[in-house]
Parts: sequence; C-alpha cells; structure tokens
Amino acid sequence: MAPKRRTPGYGIILPIALLGFAGYFVFAAVQGEYGVFRRVELEADRARLEGELALLTQETDRMRDQTRRLSDDYLDLDLLDERARIVLGMARVDEIVIE
Repeated sequence: MAPKRRTPGYGIILPIALLGFAGYFVFAAVQGEYGVFRRVELEADRARLEGELALLTQETDRMRDQTRRLSDDYLDLDLLDERARIVLGMARVDEIVIE
C-alpha cells in the first residue's frame, strides 16, 4: 500500500478556515442585527422616546387639568373667560389690545 501524499499547504487550510469562521462571528457580534452597535442605537432611541413620553405626559396632564376646570362639576370662570376671548377674538371695553 502506497503512503498518502499530502498536498503542499494542506496544514494551512484548516487554520485559515477557522480564522474565517471566527472573523465572521466577531463581525456578526459587533455589527449584526443583535450586535453591539445595534444595542447602542436602540439605547439611544429608548432615551429619545422616554424624553418624548415625558413631554407628552406633561401635555396630557395639562390638558386634563384644563378639561376638568371647564367641566360642569368644577367651572373656572377665569379660564372660561380666557378661552371665550381666544375663540371669539373679542376683548372687553376697558382693555387695551396690543398686536
């Protein structure tokens, strides 16, 4: 039986293939769909959206307060007067209008 002949470079193919696989997995871990960069991007989006939520919550609370103040149960006459002036575009006789 004749001994098997190895082709030159046979011992380098396996390490190169392993380095290729390792490189692929490192690339995927850094830039892939669930990678480090994507995580940083998602955290920045989360912080931005939390800021928006805080502003919207504040605006909702303000509108809820105004609605309560104009309801039948609790009527704020000053707020009613202010809203009527804005909607109707009118002023009292004793007021000076500055445009």
